[in-house]
Amino acid sequence: MAEATVIKPDLDFVKGVIEGGGESLKKCYQCATCTVVCNVTPDDNPFPRKEMVWAQWGLKEKFAGNPDVWLCHQCNDCTAYCPRDAKPGEVLGAIRKQTIKQYSSPAFMVNFVNSKAFIPVMLLLLAGLLSAAGTFAIPDGEIIFSKFASTHFLQFVFTPALLFGFAVGALGVKKFWADMKKSAGVSSGDLGGSVSATASEILGHSKFKMCGVSKDRFTAHFLVFYSFVALGIATALGVLYIDILHIESPFSLTGTGFPVKIFGAVGAAGLLLGVLLMISNRFKNAEKVGMGSYFDWLLITIIGVIMASGILSWLTRVAGIATVAYSVYFIHLVFVLSLFLYLPYSKLAHMFYRSAAICFLKYSGREKQ
Repeated sequence: MAEATVIKPDLDFVKGVIEGGGESLKKCYQCATCTVVCNVTPDDNPFPRKEMVWAQWGLKEKFAGNPDVWLCHQCNDCTAYCPRDAKPGEVLGAIRKQTIKQYSSPAFMVNFVNSKAFIPVMLLLLAGLLSAAGTFAIPDGEIIFSKFASTHFLQFVFTPALLFGFAVGALGVKKFWADMKKSAGVSSGDLGGSVSATASEILGHSKFKMCGVSKDRFTAHFLVFYSFVALGIATALGVLYIDILHIESPFSLTGTGFPVKIFGAVGAAGLLLGVLLMISNRFKNAEKVGMGSYFDWLLITIIGVIMASGILSWLTRVAGIATVAYSVYFIHLVFVLSLFLYLPYSKLAHMFYRSAAICFLKYSGREKQ
């Protein structure tokens, strides 16, 4: 006679999934429609059916080293066709939030970042930190933001914040990769080829093109992704001109610093359009796939404020409205700093864990043909 299997559900995990946007979890009755309609799941051991039952039973250990929750691009085809309105796409999004907490250090930061009550407090603390550390007095004369907050001061504050975010993310990916290898029983593979193929897939956003119901997400995500790339290039060029070439005014519309303005303008315009498309798509597909969780909207809001404040500070500078220009610029700095510090704890952590999961899919030879 076979031995009985004792299941010990982690009720805190189930509660976390439900509170994180997966409140429809219990509606699932395992019909497997979600797995059948998914265009991105691999043939070998497909998702999200198994993840739904694991989450229902509180089997938290099953998600240690599970790449499938990250292979999901939340196209929400599964949610649109679910006969029970169990919203598998939203549930997997909530599970990803739990795994971010599992692999991020310190873990409590995930709760802080995604707490509606704490976010205003955190922003005020960051504003206070910048005010105390900087010289944010509104100067007389021509509006020049480097007089308000020196470039070297910003580098001194923002560079460590960004490095902190990437360090926490990298350590999390290291643990996640080890767990994936252990869970799959994979000891070796073509790492170089897998990394190269992953980079190509991410740069081309090929999986987003396979989405059905939310196919418009490709354009929005593509625009936001490459807008950040353009803005990153503009920032890097600014550092090059100021710190290495010692050019006094690298941000002029003419002369040596012209490329900075080009990348900055393209990035700002692309980010504006991308964010507006993201918001539009949320409302357009709300009836079929829902509006998304607070976890989703937090990132959209932070990026939206960064984009809007960046554009508005430039417009008010050109218009010569000093008080408004400097005030909006300060708001811009606070939200950029929050984005850097939140990097490994918010939905932006997808850049770490989804990339690792896609790479492991290729590394392990499990990728769908």
